[in-house]
Amino acid sequence: MNDLQIDWLRTFVAVVDTGSITAASRQVSRSQSAVSMQLKKLEECVGSSLLNRGPRHLSLTPPGFDLLAYARQLIELHGRAQIAMRGSTVSGKVAVGVPDDYVASYFAPILRTFANRFAEVEISVVCEPSSSLLPRIDRGDLDLALVTRDMATRGEPNRGIFLFYEPLVWVASDQHEAWRKNPLPLALHELGNRFRGEVLAGIAALGRDYRVVYSSHNLTGQLAVVEAGLAVAALARSSVPSHLKLLDTRHGLPELPKMEVALVRSKDSKRSAAVDAMHSEVLQVLNFQP
Repeated sequence: MNDLQIDWLRTFVAVVDTGSITAASRQVSRSQSAVSMQLKKLEECVGSSLLNRGPRHLSLTPPGFDLLAYARQLIELHGRAQIAMRGSTVSGKVAVGVPDDYVASYFAPILRTFANRFAEVEISVVCEPSSSLLPRIDRGDLDLALVTRDMATRGEPNRGIFLFYEPLVWVASDQHEAWRKNPLPLALHELGNRFRGEVLAGIAALGRDYRVVYSSHNLTGQLAVVEAGLAVAALARSSVPSHLKLLDTRHGLPELPKMEVALVRSKDSKRSAAVDAMHSEVLQVLNFQP
């Protein structure tokens, strides 16, 4: 067996994550033919076919599934080794996008550890809904973005590196008991078409009438409506303040789906040591497991 080349592994992972050679070629900034050639070289190197190439989708073969975990580990270790060798000499700018749902719970610890290790890197943070962040990644306005996949990656459902599932939960003010009202008053901010449809369909399936009293991309406004007792809300679990009451099926509400949270990177940032460092920090702090 020849040595596994990092570029081949990076291309292989990109194809798996994006679900197609076309999408992967954009992610790794190579032509489709170059991506296909790197996959061929990797398969020749390991002596096995790694992907089943169907007319509409790609799927992993058993050897491909086995290699994927090692590939992710090798790519991550390669990045960490590069950062370790550069040490405190890393400088530059990093622009990161994060929905307000995830800022306090997930991104604040990342900022703290990163700023301590890389004091010479200038960080800018943009707080916008997931659906607004991906276009900014594509334009090169942002280097990295933490996004909810369904909201941001329509047409490319596997884009980025999957990090974890974020549960949606029902919340309300315990003092006002808005869940007892009929029709059920709802405060919804950005859930994405699929999640919003599932939430409303779940309520309808229980035979409950509902009305949306608040709809916005702003989490602060949604929380204000809930705290005032005007509505119940479906929120990311990480963004729920401790003083709000968690609700479930015992309160006449449907079960809620989980959301996929992923890390997406701009193709224009591939040669930035500062972005490499932040990318590695996000994966490490959020306990990314290949």
